[in-house]
Amino acid sequence: MKKIKLSSEAAYVLGILLLSLSVAMIASADFGVSMIVAPAYILSLKVSFLTFGQAEYIVQGILFIILCIAMKGVRLIYFEAFVTGLIYGAALDLWRVIIPHFNPDLYAPGSFSMPLRIVYFSVGMVMTSFSIALLFNTYFFPQVYDFFVKAVSHKYQLNRTKFKIGFDMTFLLISVTFSLILFGRFNGIGIGTVIMTCLNGLIIGAFSKLFEKHFAFEPRFKRLASRFEL
Repeated sequence: MKKIKLSSEAAYVLGILLLSLSVAMIASADFGVSMIVAPAYILSLKVSFLTFGQAEYIVQGILFIILCIAMKGVRLIYFEAFVTGLIYGAALDLWRVIIPHFNPDLYAPGSFSMPLRIVYFSVGMVMTSFSIALLFNTYFFPQVYDFFVKAVSHKYQLNRTKFKIGFDMTFLLISVTFSLILFGRFNGIGIGTVIMTCLNGLIIGAFSKLFEKHFAFEPRFKRLASRFEL
């Protein structure tokens, strides 16, 4: 069967928009966000003048510095991963402003009926996996979180899956510790965090197989795409 051709650049833009929307949706459900974004979310809950997106800049900025140390140097192209994080953070804050239910100043997270919270969480989790699968089909670097795994495992010839698991568990430990230190209890993490930890990888894999079977993602700017090779 002939595959449908899609633009890698369009997949990148759509992936960021949907990923940021899904995170805003999951935060509003208040069952716990994913372990990766939890440190930024917890920070935004504690520091009132920081938005969720701005807190993401801080966390990803720190991780970017650690990345450069681990890579024993920095290439200018690495900064594109941080640019992706900046776009994502801005989109995240925008969704939380223009959609009333996702705006914490209008509706406190978790203040909706249980059925609606479950819908928001479920749709957000599936949309998260869908958007990440989209971003895997672009040549642009993903956010610093995923780029860290990609770049470091590539440089040191590590098994990416095992390194990703270790990376996720590290962020889970950081999130739990961070929450207990700042609040003395779990805040921003919960049963939803556990569910996403168990299911996200499987759902991402399912979407990736679907895309591989039916779509061909091709760059419109081939010379630009060649610059993103590690």
